Amino acid sequence: MVNDNKEIYGQFNQEHLDKMQKGLNLYNRKHYWECHEELEDHWLEDNGDNARYVYWTVIQVATALFHWSDDNLNGAKGQLRRAKEKLDKIEQLHVETPLLYNSLSWLSFKELIRAVPSDPELKDFKKLSEFRF
Repeated sequence: MVNDNKEIYGQFNQEHLDKMQKGLNLYNRKHYWECHEELEDHWLEDNGDNARYVYWTVIQVATALFHWSDDNLNGAKGQLRRAKEKLDKIEQLHVETPLLYNSLSWLSFKELIRAVPSDPELKDFKKLSEFRF
C-alpha cells in the first residue's frame, strides 16, 4: 500500500474508481455478466495503465460468479484462478492505494478470493458471492 499522497501512474486513483462505478453497481446487484461487459470496456481503454489489473480482477471474479450461478464449476474455477493471479500482479506492481482499500473494501475482497481453495466445490464460492462493494 502507498504510504504518501504522491500519485504514481498505474496506481489506483479516483478516475479509476469513477470508471468502475456502473460495473460495481451491476456486480452488487448480482448482474455478473453485465458487470463483466461494463468493466471490460474500461480495461481495454486503459491499456498500459497498471491499475487496469483492478478492473481485470473484478471482471474475472464476476465471470467466475456468473459460471458459479450456472453450476459451471470448471468455468468458475478457471476464472477465479486467473483472478488470484491478477491479485499477485497488483501487489507486485504496487497498484494498491488507500482509496482502493477504503472505497472497494479491497482487503475483504482479496481475502474472500484467496479463501476459495484451488480445487473448489461449488459451495466454496458462496461467501464470495455474498460480497458487495
